Amino acid sequence: MKKVSVTTCDREEIVLETATLEAFASRLRGPVLCPGQDAYEAARTVWNGLIDRRPGLIVRCAGPADVIRAVDFARSHQLLVSVRGGGHNVPGNAVCDGGLMIDLAGMRSIRVDFQNQTAQAEGGATWAEFDHETQAFGLATTGGAVSDTGIAGLTLGGGLGWLAGKYGLACDNLLAADVVTADGDVRQVSAHDHAELFWGLRGGGGNFGVVTSFTYQLHPVGPFLAGRLLYPVAQAREVLRFYRDFSSEIPDEVNTVAGLTTSPDGLPVVVIMVCYNGALDAGEAGLRPIRAFGTPLLDDIGPRPYVEVQRQLDAASPRGRRYYIKANFVSAISDAAIDLLVEHFATVPSPFSLIAFQQLGNAVCRVSSEATAFYHREARYEWFVQSAWEDPAANEVNIEWARALAEAMEPFTMGHGYVNHLGPEATEGSARLRSAYGPHYERLVALKNQYDPTNLFRLNANIKPMV
Repeated sequence: MKKVSVTTCDREEIVLETATLEAFASRLRGPVLCPGQDAYEAARTVWNGLIDRRPGLIVRCAGPADVIRAVDFARSHQLLVSVRGGGHNVPGNAVCDGGLMIDLAGMRSIRVDFQNQTAQAEGGATWAEFDHETQAFGLATTGGAVSDTGIAGLTLGGGLGWLAGKYGLACDNLLAADVVTADGDVRQVSAHDHAELFWGLRGGGGNFGVVTSFTYQLHPVGPFLAGRLLYPVAQAREVLRFYRDFSSEIPDEVNTVAGLTTSPDGLPVVVIMVCYNGALDAGEAGLRPIRAFGTPLLDDIGPRPYVEVQRQLDAASPRGRRYYIKANFVSAISDAAIDLLVEHFATVPSPFSLIAFQQLGNAVCRVSSEATAFYHREARYEWFVQSAWEDPAANEVNIEWARALAEAMEPFTMGHGYVNHLGPEATEGSARLRSAYGPHYERLVALKNQYDPTNLFRLNANIKPMV
């Protein structure tokens, strides 16, 4: 192993000598990757093709012991650190330039306890993998709307998903976690052990350590009614107003997404996606009003297994495409907001981009805002624009299109966003970042002071310590 230049937390460059690297690597089960090695390029690549960063070192952890040693090594050499779970992080915080990337991609085991209806999963697992295991027992918990999203990042930021109407967020279903904190210690946290840290993990992002294991509450989830309705974009205003009214008066079993996109055959369309998490006959009755509205171009709502529902949005978000997302929570969808979105979508520069409302779900709003670090319990929807394109030369026009829309939409939102969708503009201490944590920010700073006083874990929606 050759000596390597790496970047410190202070953004200075130092050289790690061969003997130092070999001694470090000898204490690991997983490999240490450096620039120039064959596996390095694949390891540094994440879902968002816009992210092109080159860590000085990548530690592909084989288990918690490797994570502990990587954290100790980074701390002792004051290295810049990033943490990669499932690799579906929109702003690309999972990959650092020049520093040490702690990669959990090799840690993906999942164990289901059918009797107690719980599952324990390692931090590198994706929701596709998690659902594959839990659905073998007819069980599931709230997971992301795109199946290759990592369980770690989604849960730590809150965790919106199709089952949230009945079962709450992913973080609401978290029972326990194993966390390697900045001092290299492993803390097993739950409502009874390190309760304050457990509170902070549920919405506080990756600020407090590397979570190597998550334990979730599972629920019986069988085949249910789900699918899409597509309408011509000329009917967008009427369809989105109907969607607003329908989604504001639904039972817990229903959750929805609606927005503007381009169909595979190149037609701009308005789409409503819906799932009914309950008995099929009740679902037929519950979804009858939406299926009776207008004359859709497509209605593919029908009985589907949960794993298929979880893949509904995968085709719209393939790995490797370039993505830029802006988002905010909203309490209601106004006619003026709908008019703005329809007008702006008419100027969309890429057929891969979309504008949408994702419903948080009834059960989410019934949880106390003090129960978890995720406090946005009064929000009814997350509004977001996902600008997506393939040509690197089109970066500027697609990013600017999304930014302009987000700025225009600001008056129609609650003024605070989802931790998992914060972009690079949400820098340490900025108003945008503080608003994502809301009134919990100072309490989270106190946790940061306790568990990461030097801000070793800073490549995230960062809460800066104040010690």
